[in-house]
Amino acid sequence: MRETTEAIVGAITGTLAAPRTLLLGRYDDHGRLQYTGRTTTLAQAASSTVAGLLAPARRGHPWTGWSFSAGWGSRETLDVTLVEPELVVEVGVDVARDASGRWRHPARWHRARPDLSPADVPRMTAPPH
Repeated sequence: MRETTEAIVGAITGTLAAPRTLLLGRYDDHGRLQYTGRTTTLAQAASSTVAGLLAPARRGHPWTGWSFSAGWGSRETLDVTLVEPELVVEVGVDVARDASGRWRHPARWHRARPDLSPADVPRMTAPPH
């Protein structure tokens, strides 16, 4: 089952001029930006749209020093570029989540939501057990 929701772009793969995938996050109840998942590879039109809306990360990015796995059970890490966590995007996600509330499957890009701020994005919550 899938649902459409919003998330904050905290990092990308690819370059700022041509992002390939978006690493998404949501703030938790303590105000920390938590990683929630990654998108599938962006189509060229979506990549161009996003490229114009991203800003390079400033000092003190909440994910500085983090490493991100290339996939479930993979020891390979992604080469990511941190971006200012200001851009909100709408994505389609599978409702399946892991114990920490991350999406188990890649999110599907729908559109950028420059009309929303990160404060408008739902909080990260762990699924009920």
